[in-house]
Amino acid sequence: MGPSPAVFHNGRFFTNQGTDGRAHAFAECIVTDASGIITHVGSLSDPEVAQAQAAGAVRHDMQGNVVLPGFIEGHMHLLRLGQSLQNVALDDCKSLEDIRNAIKQYARDNPNVPRICCKGWMYSMTGGEASTSLIDDLDPRPIYIDEKSLHSAWCNTAAVDELDLQGMPDPEGKPTGVLAESAVMLIVWPHLAKVASMDEKLSALRGAIASYTSEGYTGAVYMAFDENMLEAVRVLRQQERLPIRLVAHWLITPRKTEAENVAQVDRAIELWREFKDETDFRIAGIKIICDGVIDACTAALTEPYSSNGVNCGPLWTVTDIVPVVRKVDQAGLQCALHAIGDLAVRTAIDALEQGMSPAPGDSNKRHRIEHLELASPEDAARLGRLGITASIQPVHADPAILKAWPRLLGDDRCGRAFAYKDFADGSAVLALGCDAPTAPHAALRNIYTAATRRSARDPDLRDTVNPGLALELAAAVAAATAGSSYSCYLDRWTGKLEVGLSADLAVVDMEWKAEKLLEAKVRQTWFQGVNVYEAAS
Repeated sequence: MGPSPAVFHNGRFFTNQGTDGRAHAFAECIVTDASGIITHVGSLSDPEVAQAQAAGAVRHDMQGNVVLPGFIEGHMHLLRLGQSLQNVALDDCKSLEDIRNAIKQYARDNPNVPRICCKGWMYSMTGGEASTSLIDDLDPRPIYIDEKSLHSAWCNTAAVDELDLQGMPDPEGKPTGVLAESAVMLIVWPHLAKVASMDEKLSALRGAIASYTSEGYTGAVYMAFDENMLEAVRVLRQQERLPIRLVAHWLITPRKTEAENVAQVDRAIELWREFKDETDFRIAGIKIICDGVIDACTAALTEPYSSNGVNCGPLWTVTDIVPVVRKVDQAGLQCALHAIGDLAVRTAIDALEQGMSPAPGDSNKRHRIEHLELASPEDAARLGRLGITASIQPVHADPAILKAWPRLLGDDRCGRAFAYKDFADGSAVLALGCDAPTAPHAALRNIYTAATRRSARDPDLRDTVNPGLALELAAAVAAATAGSSYSCYLDRWTGKLEVGLSADLAVVDMEWKAEKLLEAKVRQTWFQGVNVYEAAS
């Protein structure tokens, strides 16, 4: 059923100018037309409200709740999220023995599944160790264990055999069972997607979308997109109307030559042209992974890791990235560069600066860098100056999962972690995301950590992560709505409660205080003026 002309009232309707939340206010109501487009934002006493009601507009009572623009997930992996919702959760495990017990229990309870897939493992749980021998005796079926960041996958021998990895030995001549970085996206993910039936993939996508809708999301940026995912999304769109807008970045992987690297962009351009006029699904551009993650000592740093002296360089050099950026930029697409360590961040900024034309800093380019977990003050200031969006995931700044960082980085570098306020002070647009399924995707909990720098995973933990670099509550909300919308050109349709935009709403039972966000609940989600989620009473 489509939308009807409506007056949404008895709520506090969040409005803001720009993308930073500084000029924010609360209106008393909004009025929408028969297409679900906002025609008025203001007070109940405004003549536009009386005119709408006289014309028969439906009244929707928001029950005194805060009404936010629908959240836009700034960075996620939709199919992997849907699949992971069915995986064995290891997040609460503290040791190798806990992990083994959880897998054994699942194996006993699920004797007929063809393979055992798990999620939420961290190297710190197993003392930095992982190999086939540690899990081979648990079950004869293939076992796949996703590391929490999704940058490593731990497999048993049956999984190694299924992946046909015998031709890719470690230095001692045997596959270890741990695949990292590009091998995860190029080998493990495509395999698990390929062996899944179309019905299984569609079920995973529907499950992920329903989970997002229940958290107040009306849009999402789908990272590391490929042919397998494209096929599933095509079929899903043919079968039903999506209650969410999806924007995707095509994965570009390092090849042997510049020509091979650049040639991959052609497919992204082709798909961008095919979908550019659609409002529910588009290809925005490309994604390049410049480094790994700090916990695995694969993030690229300007100085070696404090714990072991490892000096890990970027996966791509500036020289490698610039031709790709230049082709993407000239075609009118967007670049999204994954960069976590300070060296990778500098590499990504340098590559964008050199590859953009006609002039770096053109705000209409909207190129972006993903994660930015460790950035120098100088590089933090360059983002806004060059018009680069800072795509950040505060769930990764949760102190409950960063206990190894002081040992890995030292206190001085930890003091630069997750420098969101620096990015904002330098006038960079912030796009807030969760990187699901690497982390929980509840927007309100993500905003909580952004604004308090405290743990949403363990609320009793009193630790904070660089609270001086936290965002104000309104700034975090704006980053999760207007900022993420701007980052992928969805601001033509959504991201604010503003005349001419879609009535995409997250109705939240909350007190407007950052420290109270863990008590907040999404009560309703509206998409294009239609109620697509209603919380149980």
